[in-house]
Amino acid sequence: MTESSTSARDDAVVHAFRDDALGDLDATGLAAWIAAGEVSVREVTEAAIARAESVGPTLNALAFADFDRALTEADRPHEGVFAGVPTVVKDNVDVAGVPTQHGSVAFAAKPARVDSDFVTQYLSTGVLSLGKSRLPEFGFSASTEFMDAEAVHNPWNPAFSPGASSGGSAALVASGVVPIAHANDGGGSIRIPAAACGLVGLKPSRGRTVPDAMDKTLPIRIIAQGAVTRSVRDTARWMAAAERYYRNPTLPPIRLVEGPSNTRLKVGVVVDSVTASRTDDETRKSVHATADLLADLGHHVEECPMPVGTSFVEDFCIYWGFLSFVISSNGKRMLGPDFDRDATDNLTRGLAAMYRKNIAKTPRVLYRLRRTYREYAQIFQKYDVILSPTLAHTTPELGYLSPAQSFEELFDKLIAYTAFTPLNNASGGPAISLPMHETSRGLPLASHFSADHGDERTLLELAFELEQAAPWRRIQDAG
Repeated sequence: MTESSTSARDDAVVHAFRDDALGDLDATGLAAWIAAGEVSVREVTEAAIARAESVGPTLNALAFADFDRALTEADRPHEGVFAGVPTVVKDNVDVAGVPTQHGSVAFAAKPARVDSDFVTQYLSTGVLSLGKSRLPEFGFSASTEFMDAEAVHNPWNPAFSPGASSGGSAALVASGVVPIAHANDGGGSIRIPAAACGLVGLKPSRGRTVPDAMDKTLPIRIIAQGAVTRSVRDTARWMAAAERYYRNPTLPPIRLVEGPSNTRLKVGVVVDSVTASRTDDETRKSVHATADLLADLGHHVEECPMPVGTSFVEDFCIYWGFLSFVISSNGKRMLGPDFDRDATDNLTRGLAAMYRKNIAKTPRVLYRLRRTYREYAQIFQKYDVILSPTLAHTTPELGYLSPAQSFEELFDKLIAYTAFTPLNNASGGPAISLPMHETSRGLPLASHFSADHGDERTLLELAFELEQAAPWRRIQDAG
């Protein structure tokens, strides 16, 4: 297989797949190769580093390259379901010896002393980290763009956004640098970049994975830790391995899902969100096509209402602002004495200012957001799965969601774009984004599936069925 060009053509697909130790294998296939002695961990690590260097100047997806340590680690024994498989960790969790910069220039991070709790769980699966992936400042945006630095580019078309906030991880997986990467999701940040980059993105149920330090401090724990992959089996195996490390007794076990179920599901379909913005025509068409496919496969499909009302939009936005307010007000204590909130970007400052104006609403906002747990659960008394768009319109070009624009303009665009994903964060319910279709510009176009609290198993079984019935396009075959 030949390497794709990484030249400056805006519409050129950028990937690093080639005839090397990684081949075009997913994490499951690569782990099997390593275990069988077909390739060594060092060969795989060297290949991944070469791939990262080949697409790095174009995609700009790595925040910190830890290649020397990766090569040292490659020569040590590895255990776990993905033993020796290269990966990256998103730059908002701590990895020992590496700074955690959170996508911000408002402070200078020192190397972390120890791995964070979730990173320990993530690395227990056997993956070997090459470094840290980029995210927008504090993960607040839906595009990995910056005020005064080069954006992360979408490998399907570098003129477009890779999504966010796990945009760096998604770009590295989609381009073939690594087959699996850490991602986390506080408002859609696993599912949004998975949608933009043509990947599988599962946001687990609240409490399914080990919470990171900041996750534990939130009055409503909206953040879920997970991974982005190119195949359903990788996501299923990662969830099973994570569950072996930590099993939450309050949730039903997932166990290893290895294929579709024979059970036919009752699927509710939602096409428009509770925001004032209408879903665009391409996205509407793709959701209806997914619904038709589900019906053809024997599932019962019908339209259903959103489980929450329009007040949810304001409530989540105020909570979003609260998170920025906490960082802006406590940054010197949380991040370091050199933290300068005036050096944060327009989105971070604007969110904090918005919250200050609405601070008196905090008790009501928290009450109503906590109530979404029950409201969300009620709809699954009638349906097994809810199908919706992952995003309300197709992936935008870079610049459309730039934090260099005014807060008011950017904020309105973000609300309209990320209209579907935040409900799962507030309620704690699981959801998965699958790259079912493509846009008229040749970019991936995803469908979003939600299930009841703790029912990741149903989502994975359905994802296996859809992947087999309508395999998604590979970047190696595009453009």
